Amino acid sequence: MVDQELLSLLICPNCRGEVEYREEQQVVACTGKCRYVYPVVKGIPHMLVAEATKS
Repeated sequence: MVDQELLSLLICPNCRGEVEYREEQQVVACTGKCRYVYPVVKGIPHMLVAEATKS
């Protein structure tokens, strides 16, 4: 689980769009232009474009 306060501060590092946490998939997903999906490992979002995948 990702802390809600932390989620409110995060933006997509690629397009600066808003992100949402998808608990079932354990990812943070961009809802902006690029639609990148970032992995969450042990409750910590890895917000690196190099680790992202396209949704």
